[in-house]
Amino acid sequence: MSWELTADLDDFVADAGEFLRSRPVQHTVFLTLIDTLRRRGLHAYGSGDPVFGVWRAGSGAVDGVLLQTPPYPMNFSALPAAAVSAAVPALAGRSLSGANLPAEAVDEFVAGWREQTGAGAAVKMRTRLYLLDTLLPFVASAGHSRAATANDRELLQRWHVEFHDEIYETHSGDFGEVVDERLDYGGIVLWEVDGVPVSMALRSRLSAGMIRVQMVYTPREHRGRGYAGSATTVVTRDALDQGAEAVVLVTDLANPTSNGLYQRLGYKPIEDRVVVEFS
Repeated sequence: MSWELTADLDDFVADAGEFLRSRPVQHTVFLTLIDTLRRRGLHAYGSGDPVFGVWRAGSGAVDGVLLQTPPYPMNFSALPAAAVSAAVPALAGRSLSGANLPAEAVDEFVAGWREQTGAGAAVKMRTRLYLLDTLLPFVASAGHSRAATANDRELLQRWHVEFHDEIYETHSGDFGEVVDERLDYGGIVLWEVDGVPVSMALRSRLSAGMIRVQMVYTPREHRGRGYAGSATTVVTRDALDQGAEAVVLVTDLANPTSNGLYQRLGYKPIEDRVVVEFS
């Protein structure tokens, strides 16, 4: 049993692809990251070189993966117990800004990393993965939905910046390429009232039968009126119309409003994770 690390995306996909596709809901982030790296290049998320890894069980079968796109945290799939402790020496000498792990594995990895490196660690966010069960009726707020277009590009870039600022996520401030890509495949829904956009909801491309609702954002001055629920309902229906067998989303557990909303729409909790920052 051991970790095998590589910088080669094709080698990683050849080794881990079947494992990732076997549980597309739990592996939603890995699948969309891989899709983006294939289309936009290895430095789509930053100038640092990505790191990929697979954990092989005694039989030689892949039973866990890791993936980092610097400067973002290292992402781990659900792992056998032995793989968590073994990841610490396997990553020795690498600079990790943080780690994103299943809740049941985070304490062991963080303790090992602190012992090995002397780094400080702080919880940045606790998240929950939801899977759509049945889309439930939602009383639409005033207004209507429409697909975003190139004419909305400036607004969408600004809202992307505001969204990432609110969740304290490091970014370059330039989301032009990301916005253009999402506009290209029709992945952005706007909710507008009297011709003014007041909320947006985004979805990923279809991958392994799965689509993820990636961002739902309403500026502060428009909150509390049901716009986010309306936009999320529309983008969820759109995902189902695209042929998704599974529609998922990830929330910040510190936000009871969004967690309550998504459950009222028919999303069910699947997995909790913890994002830690190292210093």
